[in-house]
Amino acid sequence: MRYREYGRTGKKISVIAAGGMRLETPQSDGDLDRIAKVLLHAYEKGINYFDTAPLYCGDRSEEIVGRAIGQMKPGSYYVSTKCSAVDGAELRKSLERSLKRLGVDRIHFFHIWCLLKAEEWEARLKGGAVDAAFQAKEEGLVEHVVFSTHLSGDETARVIAESSFEGVTLGFNAVNFPYRERALAAAGRAKLGVVTMNPLGGGLIPRHAERFDFIRSPNDPDVVTAALRFNLSHPQVTAALVGFNNTAEVDQAVAALDGFEMYDGSFVAKIKNQITDQFNGLCTGCGYCLPCPAGVPIPKFMDVHNILDLQDESQDVYDRLNWHWNLDPKDAGACVACGECEKRCTQHLPIIERLHRITMIQPKA
Repeated sequence: MRYREYGRTGKKISVIAAGGMRLETPQSDGDLDRIAKVLLHAYEKGINYFDTAPLYCGDRSEEIVGRAIGQMKPGSYYVSTKCSAVDGAELRKSLERSLKRLGVDRIHFFHIWCLLKAEEWEARLKGGAVDAAFQAKEEGLVEHVVFSTHLSGDETARVIAESSFEGVTLGFNAVNFPYRERALAAAGRAKLGVVTMNPLGGGLIPRHAERFDFIRSPNDPDVVTAALRFNLSHPQVTAALVGFNNTAEVDQAVAALDGFEMYDGSFVAKIKNQITDQFNGLCTGCGYCLPCPAGVPIPKFMDVHNILDLQDESQDVYDRLNWHWNLDPKDAGACVACGECEKRCTQHLPIIERLHRITMIQPKA
C-alpha cells in the first residue's frame, strides 16, 4: 500500500480508501460482523481510511464500520463520516449518534455532507451547521472538518475560499473530469486533502469495461486499474475512495498499485484527450452548456443520460438521479428548448432531446 499526506493535517492516508456505501445491506444484527470482514480485509491490505455516513446500507453502514474498526489497532486507522443537516443542533445530534454507532470518542474527518447546489452551502452557513462542526472540533469530538460536494469546479472553489475546511471529498473520474478539474486545482492551491469519490464512475466503468477499454494504457491490465491510476496520477489527489462490496473488489483495487508510477503531465493530458475524443456521444460534463436560462442543471442530467446511453437498467438511472443528484426526472421538463445550451456544447450533443428523454424515466414499481 502507498500513502499520501492529507493536506496539512499531518496524517498520511492510504491512496486507496475504503467506502462504506456499497457494502451489503444487513438484514439483521447477525449480519454486521460478517459484512465487516470486507473492511477488515481492506485493513489487512494496508488501507487505513474508512469512509461512511448515515443512511448508507439501510442506515447501518456506520455500525458495520464500527464493528470493523473495533478490531483494529488504535491509532492505525482513520474514520470519516458525514452530516447533511442545515441546523447546527441537528448536526450535533447526528454527530453524537455517529460517535455512538462507530464506537469512537472522536471522528478523524467529519464532512459537511452533500453540497449539491450553491444555495445549500449558504444554507449550511446561515443554519449553523458549519459553526456546529467547528465547535465540535474545539471540543475534541472531531479532528478535521472537511466537506463533500457535487458542485461544479467554480462553485467548489468558492466554498474553499469562504471556509476553513482542511479537505474535500469530490467526484472525479475518467468520465466527469472536465467538470471537476477546476475544483481539483482550487483544492491543490489551498493545500487541502482531496479524496475522490466515484473514481470508477459509480460502477459505470467496470460494468461497461468493453466500452471504456480505450482508457487503458499498455501497462494497464483492466479498466478498473486504468481508472484508479488516472485518478492517482493527479498530484492534488490524496486518495481514491472505492466502495467495496466484497473482498475480491478490495484485491482488485489494491492490485492497481502494483508497479504503478504516476504518469507525467503530458501522458495524463494525452489520456484526457483520448477520453474526450472517444466518448462517442457520452457527455464529459465540462459545463460549457451553462448557464441555462431556465435554471436546469444540464451537466447533472447529462451524467444521468450517460447511463441511459450505456443501456443500464432504468432503476440504476433513477437511483442516480435521486440519490446522487437529488433530482426528479420531471425537473428536466423545465427546459424551454431555447437551444442556447446546444449552441455552446463543445460536443454538439442533442441536449434538448436528451432532457426530454430523461423526463420519461420511471422507477420500478
